[in-house]
Formats: sequence, structure tokens, C-alpha cells
Amino acid sequence: MGNDMTTRAVLFHELGGPEVLTVEEIALPAPAAGEVRVRVEALGLNRAEALFRAGTYYYQATLPGSRLGYEAAGVVEEVGEGVTAYAPGDAVLAAANFDFGVHGVHAERVVLPQEYLVPRPAEVDAAAGAAAWLTYATAYGGMVEAGGLRPGGHVVITAASSGVGTAAIQTALRIGAVPIAATRGSAKRERLLGLGAPYVIATDEEDLVGEVRRITGGRGADVVFDPVGGPGFARLGGALRPEGTAVLYGWLDHRPAEMPMQWPLTVRGYANGAVVRTAEGRARMAGFIGSGLRDGSLAPVIAETFEGLESLPDAHRLMESGTHTGKIVVRV
Repeated sequence: MGNDMTTRAVLFHELGGPEVLTVEEIALPAPAAGEVRVRVEALGLNRAEALFRAGTYYYQATLPGSRLGYEAAGVVEEVGEGVTAYAPGDAVLAAANFDFGVHGVHAERVVLPQEYLVPRPAEVDAAAGAAAWLTYATAYGGMVEAGGLRPGGHVVITAASSGVGTAAIQTALRIGAVPIAATRGSAKRERLLGLGAPYVIATDEEDLVGEVRRITGGRGADVVFDPVGGPGFARLGGALRPEGTAVLYGWLDHRPAEMPMQWPLTVRGYANGAVVRTAEGRARMAGFIGSGLRDGSLAPVIAETFEGLESLPDAHRLMESGTHTGKIVVRV
């Protein structure tokens, strides 16, 4: 086995805005039994990281010196004793099934337990890989596994211009369902239509419930897929058919979520980690995502690519502005 070394990593020592992020040289131990050392090539940003950095995520950072980052694409450099699933030179993705305050992957190199990784298809470059795993895993797990979306079904996708939202449009199309993209204003309408959404509703200008009813011939959607929550969550029930399912997978609105009253319906709180923490769940996700990336039916939408770890604060500022469509990627 190799020797201990150091690496540059993104840390923060206090809660706050993007300015609290720093790049520092830290110790990197050699892989122990069951662990893998990965040279990181690209990072994908997620809203969870901004919430965590600000102290508003569902678990808290241990300060000072918290790590950050769920999503990375890289290449295996070294494996510890007993690791048989990976070998040096293998392309991999972080599986986002860990506490990123401890195992955060926003670094030049990381050492992770092997169960925190999944294979990256050889055809997928680092930038696309960093933009793919968590968005498509969340879309597939939330809509299909939790929401029960099936071919021919209609799904209302709120925050449709986000990384998960654009992945959800492609995921719905890939399984033969009908995505109805919802975005606040009309500025992103053409972009969403260009991504394949057959219907786009600008919720600040149009009646969401009325439009969904019109699109579905009065029946209502089978699934609503929402990362916002808050008081606005209640009105989404009006867009569902009887016994439809509302899947809440985030809380961009920090106010308490109000429950829809259009009973009978099902409300599911979806946590991606609950699926990918099991070997079986990771295999299902990897099978769906890998095959979609290879055949081109899943193609990550990258809003902007930044260069170097030092660009993380600017990347976070763009993410928090909400002006982008798709995923923000940082090349390491």
C-alpha cells in the first residue's frame, strides 16, 4: 500500500455565504482496508451544499474544518486491502451516500470507503459524470421508485430548470411518461421546451392547477415532483388525480410545508440517501443512469463550468442566484 500524502481540499470554519469557503492543504491517509483513493477530475454542485454551508441543511456541520461536497467524478489511484470492485485506473463517481461534512469530495484527491463509489461508464467524461449521478438518481428514485410514475403517466416537475429538474424531464421521457415542467417565469420556457418538455407552465403568470387539468383532459397528474415545499406545497394537490402522489424531495422554502387536502392522495418525503445506501439501490440507480448515458437518452445539462477549486465561491454564487438552467460543474 502507498504512503500517506496531502491534498488540497475545500473547507469552511464558520457558517455563512460563499465567502467562508477556503482551499487548504490537508492530510490524506493511504487507503485502509475497504477504502479507495480517487484523483478527482470534476465536481458537481448541489443546493444541499449551499444549505449545509449556511447552516440550514437537515444535519449540521462540525466546525471548524468541515468538508463539503456530495458529487465528484474521478479515477481510482489506489485501493486498500480487500477491495475487489475497483482497481487503479477505473473511472468512478461519488455515490453521495455519506455525511459530506466528513467525507466531502470537493478536493483534488479523496479516500472513501468503496461503498461510497459507483462505476462511471467509460463513454462518460468527467464533467458529464460530475453532473449526472445525484440529479438522475434523485429524479429516478423520487419519481419512479417513490412516486410510482409509469409509462403514459403525467408528472408535474416544479423548479424544472434546476439540475434535478432538467434530469427529471429526461428521466420521465425515458420511461415513456409525460413531463409537465413548471418554472416561475417565462424566461426559461424555450430552454425547457428545447430539453424535450412537451408542456411548460410559468407559475407566476399562469394558473398551475388549471393548466395541468387542461393538459390532462381534466384528470390531473399522476405524480407531482417538488423540491420547494412551504405553504405552496398545498396547492399542488389540486394538480393531482385522485389517489395521485406528491413527492417532496427538498425544502427550498424554509417555511413549514402545508399538506394538500385533495384526499385521497399520497404524500412522500423522498431522501435519495435511503436508496443509495444499499448495494441493491446503488445497482438499480447505476443500471438506469449508466444505460441512459450510454444511449444518449440521458444527457446532463451543464449550465456553466468553472475551473479550479478556488472558483467554488463564484460557483456557489451562481447557484444561489437561480439564473442558471441545469448543473454547475467545477473542473479540478
